Formats: sequence, structure tokens, C-alpha cells
Amino acid sequence: MKNRVVAVLVGAVLLIGSRTCAQTATPQTNPHVISDQDLGLLRKDIRSQRKQLIASNLNLTDQEATKFWPVYDQYVSELININDKKFGLIQEYADNYGKLTNEQSLSFVRRWLDADIEIAQLRQKYVPMVSKVLDGKKSATFFQLDRRIAMMIELQLSSKMPLVQSQ
Repeated sequence: MKNRVVAVLVGAVLLIGSRTCAQTATPQTNPHVISDQDLGLLRKDIRSQRKQLIASNLNLTDQEATKFWPVYDQYVSELININDKKFGLIQEYADNYGKLTNEQSLSFVRRWLDADIEIAQLRQKYVPMVSKVLDGKKSATFFQLDRRIAMMIELQLSSKMPLVQSQ
């Protein structure tokens, strides 16, 4: 199972990386901007991969699955709202790259951290909900998987963003 998780996560990161690396810039465009269309495809791929990873590694019975997936879908819909803010921040950063003032740079990092805090609070909110439909070990496994996936995505996206100081 461990190898399967690693293989699928590596595949997801490669998929994300290939989507973002495939962005080519024309002389008139900012090379740090991901188009809305590519961003939409990337996010759709991430959501699909996330659910597949959870499903393939959580080993739910039919009865558990019937109870868990509606809670998961609710969790993801709330997570999407937070991630919308985060992807908006990325786009704003890209749009303003090279022109950021000290104040704008600090605002960006504060809002990025606020989104991270919101995600942690969302996970906290869902621990009791998930633990009502799954036992402790499966609940913990879900949150481990969710966090691993999020960290892999975060690493991939962050590595594509040039440092503020580089502008």
C-alpha cells in the first residue's frame, strides 16, 4: 500500500508539474501567469486525483463509503472555496510580479498564511464529522492522506512561483 500511495502521489505531482511547465510565454505575456483555462484544468485534475488517491488508499467497506463520501464531498466543497482564494492570490502575484512594493509583498504573504490557517481550521472542523462515520484509524488515515496530497500540491505550486526578492 505504501508504494501505491507514493506512486500515485508522484504521478499527481508530475501531472501538476507538466501542466504548469507546459505554459509557454509569448513576448507580450508575463511568463509567471497561468492562464485561466490552464488553471481550471489543473484544479480539475487535482480534485480528480485527490479523490482517486483517497479512494484507493482508505480501504472503505461499502457501508463506510456510503457514509463517508457525502462528508468528503462537503469537505472538498468548503476546501475549494479556500483554494479559490489561494489560486486568486497566485494569479494576483503573477499579475503584479516585478511591480510589488514592500507593502504589497507583506500583504501577499499575510493573505497566503491566512489561507493556510483557514485550511487547518477546516480540517479541525471536519475531524469530528469524519470520526462519526469512520473509526479512529481510518479517520486519521484520511487526514494523513489529505494533508500529504495538499503538501505535494503546495510544494509544486510554490516551486513555480519566483521569490519576491527576485523581481
